[in-house]
Amino acid sequence: MSASPVSLIIVSRHRTASLLRTIAAVRLQDHLAMELIVVADPDAVSAVRALNLPIKLVGCDEANISAARNAGIDHAASDVVAFLDDDAVPEPTWITRLTAPFANPDVRMATGFVRGRNGISDQWRACDVDQFGQDHALSVDRHAVTLLAGTPTRAVKAQGTNFAARMADVLAIGGFDSNFRYFLEDADISLRLAALGGLTAVVPDAVVQHGYAASIRRRPDRVPLSLHDIGASTACFLRRHAGGCDMNVHCRTNRHAQKARLLQQMVDGRLEPRDIVPLIASFDDGWAEGLARRLTGLSARPTADRAFVPFPTMQRQGRLISGRIWQRRELMRRARVEAAQGKIVTVICLSPTALFHRHRFDVSGCWKQQGGIFGKSIRDQPPIRLIGFEERVREEAARISETRPLN
Repeated sequence: MSASPVSLIIVSRHRTASLLRTIAAVRLQDHLAMELIVVADPDAVSAVRALNLPIKLVGCDEANISAARNAGIDHAASDVVAFLDDDAVPEPTWITRLTAPFANPDVRMATGFVRGRNGISDQWRACDVDQFGQDHALSVDRHAVTLLAGTPTRAVKAQGTNFAARMADVLAIGGFDSNFRYFLEDADISLRLAALGGLTAVVPDAVVQHGYAASIRRRPDRVPLSLHDIGASTACFLRRHAGGCDMNVHCRTNRHAQKARLLQQMVDGRLEPRDIVPLIASFDDGWAEGLARRLTGLSARPTADRAFVPFPTMQRQGRLISGRIWQRRELMRRARVEAAQGKIVTVICLSPTALFHRHRFDVSGCWKQQGGIFGKSIRDQPPIRLIGFEERVREEAARISETRPLN
């Protein structure tokens, strides 16, 4: 059975190196009918153009993720549109698995699981979001697709770095609301799509790794540089979805939550006490702006005859290379050779220690996992285990093979 076409949109601003790494991973997707649309600042557009790949390039240097995604939507040619962040790396099977549920005509949206910076631990699984913008964890079978219905006041949340929707539905609701320049834009569109009826698919094995790269709003360690847009988006969200609520109460509640987060980062040594007051002030300024923004009904976006531009993807053979830490140079040399031959290469390089494991995609086109033979990789493992090298490699390979071909 041939794959249904999908348009993948990646938005990027002033993170060219991270974007190029994401595109390198997208090239390994096994979906055979995909086009890639990159919406980015001029420098990034030039860098992507230099790759000489069939990518739809859209220039946009506005600090507004919703407006940028809408610009990508306006160039999409498929019945299904998917979204990925420029600091995320998808598993090779990601887009195929994420979009498979759309074979069911009742499915309007799909979202997958997200791993954190170490490439192993879950950063985000599944949740729904209510009309106040609050997330609520969902218990789903992590080995099967779960179909759930939502309402205009509570719906499965489409994680912004890992979701897809039917193009006709996205156009019908007016796309993303540009009032959400950053934060809650995915919660907003989730509730508006849910209002159309139908189902959302939670697809646990549609996996991306999210790196939380630095931006104008946060440092590489996720410490915020400003809370202005969080304040503004929160106020807009409540006005849009929780009409009649006591905004003063919600302002205090959200302000307290942000302050608690900042204080914890101060305790962790990532913030200075003097940083707290200006950051809270930026939240207050943003809240005031969000109250003043003009919220209008979103008009349906126009449909158009757009040409589908196939992005070169293929189903590739997997290759697992494993060895000891003192062999790492030779392991990586072999990995790059096999990656250049078109294989999906995974390297497991272990030391005789109890170091925690990290799993990362390299821009050269291969994945590399490092850590101690006796150290833990997933959170619920004990910090130290007595286990042999070969058994440990088999254990890690079994986990990795759930989302990536190895042999």
